[in-house]
Amino acid sequence: MKNNYCIIMAGGIGSRFWPISKSAKPKQFLDILGVGKTLLQLTFERIQKVCPEENIFIVANVEYRELIKEQLPQIQNSRILCEPQRRNTAPCVAYASYKIYEINPEARLIIAPSDHLILKEDVFTSVLETALDACSKEDCLITLGIEPNRPDTGYGYIQATDESFKHSSSLKKVKTFTEKPNLEMAKFFLQSGDFSWNSGIFIWSAKSIVNALEKHLPEINNIFKEGKGSYNTPQEESFITKAYSECTNISIDYGVMEKAKNVYVLPCEFGWTDLGTWGSVYDHLSKDEKGNAVIGKNVKTYNSENNIFNVPSGKLVVVNGLKDFIIVDSESVLLICPKDDEQKIKQFVTDVSSDAKLSKYL
Repeated sequence: MKNNYCIIMAGGIGSRFWPISKSAKPKQFLDILGVGKTLLQLTFERIQKVCPEENIFIVANVEYRELIKEQLPQIQNSRILCEPQRRNTAPCVAYASYKIYEINPEARLIIAPSDHLILKEDVFTSVLETALDACSKEDCLITLGIEPNRPDTGYGYIQATDESFKHSSSLKKVKTFTEKPNLEMAKFFLQSGDFSWNSGIFIWSAKSIVNALEKHLPEINNIFKEGKGSYNTPQEESFITKAYSECTNISIDYGVMEKAKNVYVLPCEFGWTDLGTWGSVYDHLSKDEKGNAVIGKNVKTYNSENNIFNVPSGKLVVVNGLKDFIIVDSESVLLICPKDDEQKIKQFVTDVSSDAKLSKYL
């Protein structure tokens, strides 16, 4: 277990959860589910079952440093990796991987988003242990694939071959990655039985990801390779500021996973949701007899069905005649939107940001 490390990615702005999620405090720092803990805190606790606390690192934009320290007071400053600019997941992974590689060349890494819901934590722990064991035996890159139960167009898909990992038959060689297909293609993927949803959770050794970056993303790799000797020293921060100014915006999926030949998927089912939209949150909340889900205390509904409410505990909200709506009140912003149109929320944020008079509400 001493060689197990985790990189929790906590840099997203969560625009689909606006107006609760705002740039100053995005969804990973919020109690989206109304359980008394933020998504980041839940992720940190979950990972502690397979990683020593001192081996868990958080990567996020520099503006979230104090939020992380506030929500995870037990974490040392040296394990909060602050990105000076948003550059997608490849630079994030490269930075953290090189830093950890200098600490422990035998490190095995879990790359975990900070905003996922996982209901079957014991199963999740067992899956991670299987993957960590596999990546310690061979040079491989592993992604966790979720068994799809509907033709969802909001997820990426992974197609597996029949070829198994020689040390574990549960791991299958990856054939293709497909980003967010249209509905017709998603239905085909579901029917074929060869595809999993891409969870965005990766497992590999530090050595394997450094080798993969060198081979498939040399421009990013060379930037962070230059930091050898600066990581885990007072010079790290100034080096990272310079490094990020030179980085292109690229994901680890596109930059490495779709190109590498040693990628395996571990199909699994552990009650996973990426909590990407209000609709995904609605699916996991308790509901009244009319299907209304409420985060907040004082909501009165009449002739209303299948809505999700997120309202301040000190406010009374009375609704009559609404069906299948998202109602979110953040004190300064009120959002009322049909659930079927929830993908438009990101566009609402873009429109508000382009209006100088309204941008203060983001």
